[in-house]
Amino acid sequence: MRPLFKTWLTICLLMPLAAHATNREQHLPSGFTGYTAKSSASAPYVATNSKTKAVSRPTASKAHRKAPGKIATASLAAANKQSSAVLSRAVNVLGTPYRWGGSSPSKGFDCSGLVKYAFNDVKAVNLPRSSSEMASGHGQKVERKDLKPGDLLFFNIKSRTVNHVAIYLGNDRFIHAPRRGKSVTIDTLKKPYWQSHYVVAKRVLPKETLRVAQR
Repeated sequence: MRPLFKTWLTICLLMPLAAHATNREQHLPSGFTGYTAKSSASAPYVATNSKTKAVSRPTASKAHRKAPGKIATASLAAANKQSSAVLSRAVNVLGTPYRWGGSSPSKGFDCSGLVKYAFNDVKAVNLPRSSSEMASGHGQKVERKDLKPGDLLFFNIKSRTVNHVAIYLGNDRFIHAPRRGKSVTIDTLKKPYWQSHYVVAKRVLPKETLRVAQR
């Protein structure tokens, strides 16, 4: 009976460790990809016997409704859908030739035309046509250290006033339509040229996160 007793003891010691590892894995935050995991994927398995029912925990959906941190995370993911849509429209026209006054893939883009095109599906945002007007009358000013994907970056090139706009992608990168002879491209704020001509950043996407979290 001694070998059976050792086997039983080993199983009793390993079961809590396995349960702890499974629980920790279920609560690991997912990386930022623009998508949220389905609730059914994170829902724990609940046995139907009476002993298990006595110690069963709330389902994932109930825990989500009760935890403010999880509500904030979900609402942030919802808000990120708009910025993801903006970035997707902009990135999909990479390589489109620059054209003064252009605002479509077929006719080309200038800097503000590209921004207008990227934000076209965001109903709550109605941007003016020129970069200087975008900079002066729309959105909330954002510090460099607080930049988020979808923010607008404004520059003054060969001028004292704003005359160029780009869309921030993250990690100091931005997408824009530079000038004649060039195409829609991705660049970086780390270049001395853009650092010297950088003026201000604005956030024009609506603050959906706060509205959802307060429900």
